[in-house]
Parts: sequence; C-alpha cells; structure tokens
Amino acid sequence: MPDTSIRNVVILGSGCSGLTAAIYTGRSNLRPLVIEGHEPGGQLSITTLVENFPGWPEGIQGPDLIENMKTQAGRFGAEFQMGHLVSADLSQRPFALNFGKETIYTHTLVIASGASARWLNLPSEQSLIGHGVSSCATCDGFFFSGREIAVVGGGDSAMEEALFLTRFASKVTLLHRSDNFRASAIMLERAKAHEKIEFRTNVAIEEVLGVEEREVKGVRLRDRRTDELTDLPIAGLFLGIGHEPNAKAFAGQIELDEDGYIKTHDNVFTRVPGVFACGDVQDRRYRQAITAAGSGCMAALEVEKFLEDEGL
Repeated sequence: MPDTSIRNVVILGSGCSGLTAAIYTGRSNLRPLVIEGHEPGGQLSITTLVENFPGWPEGIQGPDLIENMKTQAGRFGAEFQMGHLVSADLSQRPFALNFGKETIYTHTLVIASGASARWLNLPSEQSLIGHGVSSCATCDGFFFSGREIAVVGGGDSAMEEALFLTRFASKVTLLHRSDNFRASAIMLERAKAHEKIEFRTNVAIEEVLGVEEREVKGVRLRDRRTDELTDLPIAGLFLGIGHEPNAKAFAGQIELDEDGYIKTHDNVFTRVPGVFACGDVQDRRYRQAITAAGSGCMAALEVEKFLEDEGL
C-alpha cells in the first residue's frame, strides 16, 4: 500500500503559476497541496484591473482572477494550507519541507514562490499600490496614456521601464538617488536621448501624494545635497528597482543565478529530478500573469509524467 503521509506533489506559491499547476495536477487526480506563502495570490493580489489576461474582454480585478483560479483548483481536489518554508532537504526522496511546526514529505515539488518587487517602503507608497503606484510597466502603463508619470531607479530595469512607458505617457521623469547609474551605457544613452524622458538625480522620495484621494497626485522630493523639498505633480509612480526572487531556502541545493533566480532547463526542470520551478521565481524576463500560468501548466504536466515514470 502507498504511504499516504507522503504527498504526490507540493506546490509552493499561490499566484498564477502555482494555481495553474494546482488545476492541472488536480485534474490528474494527484491531490496537490498548495502552500499559500507569505503573499497569497502573488503579485496579482495587489493588482487592480487586469486587461491583458485572455478570456476577460472587459478585464478583471487581480484578486478576483486569483480567487477564480483558486476555486477552480479546489474543485479538482487541490488542498490549500498557509505556511512559510523554513528549510528544505532535496538531497533524497521523498523531499522534506520544513515549515517550522510541521515537516511535509513529497515525491515531487513545484516551486512557484514568485519574486517580490522591491519597494521604497514608505507608508504613502504602500497605501497607493494599485492606485497609481506600480512595479510593472507592461501591466499598468496603458492606464496612464497622455499623463505625466515618474520611474524610480538607476539600473537597466528602470531604463527599460521608462522607455516602455514613453509609449503611453506624455512625460516620464526618471528619479534617482545619485548621479551615478548602474545601468549599462547603451540603456542609459537610449533613455537620455528620448525626448519624453527627463532625469532628476540626487533626489529621494519623501512621500507619495494622494493618499486621501486614493490616487497618486504627485511625489514629494528631497534634494539629497541641499535638503530642499519640492513637489512633482504626476499621475503614476513606477518602481524600477528590481525584484527579489523567493528562492533563498533552496540556495546550495538547486542552481540559482547571480540574482537569486532559479535556473531551469527545458522550461521548468531544475537540476534535482522531481523538482520543478515556474513563474516569476525563474522568469526574470517576461513576468506576466499569462506566462506564469503557462509555465505552471508545463510544470504540472512534467510532474504527472515524472510520477508515472517512477511508478508512483
């Protein structure tokens, strides 16, 4: 008789990739266990209107899309549990996942723990996430057509965000804490050459304006050389200071790149047989809901094949 205390598959993360993996493994009668993590629903849980997810011509609120996917996964037998991974032992099967008060054993593991956007951690900024403050230009740029906005950062991510946003905004102000940039020379030159982009350096954001109105009205800037405060009226603020992949628990057990993203081959395979990664924890390029969902599907199909090949 099979050991029922060992799960067929555990899915770490409950964003688009994790829930898609749960839907597919659930339909395969694998009774997946989804660990919701410290940010249930992932990036979409703090997103307002999603207009580019296929099948929703009028758009759908991010939390509603996540809730629909969770309900769908549950209908196929997926189980959900809150938890934060403390450590993992992937050196032998079944894999052991330590959640502090509980250790869960599983034949396969899907890591869909995502990547958390880096924020300024200002109270006003946090209050306006999804109401004019965003960490995704490709997700939200369209909503600022013909309006003035700002991008924070000094690396390639910030330059890419600023250049992309010029397709929609009437003006993009790039805000940076110093006059030295981490961006590559070619990206910096492109941004500086663009007629819609204006640079303001040696400034720190003290406050995002518009909390009472529930929409961004501007930012209060402090000149780091003179301490002078000025207000910059804008309709949107985009953070271009990078993302932090949620994969630290696997350091030394599966291969991570220099920024901590999980390295995969053939789309979702890690170097540990039976461990798969999907979504933003291994995708540093696209970071879209639909691409995360697609990779979650791939991971689920590979889980099913792996278990079948192993006679499990």
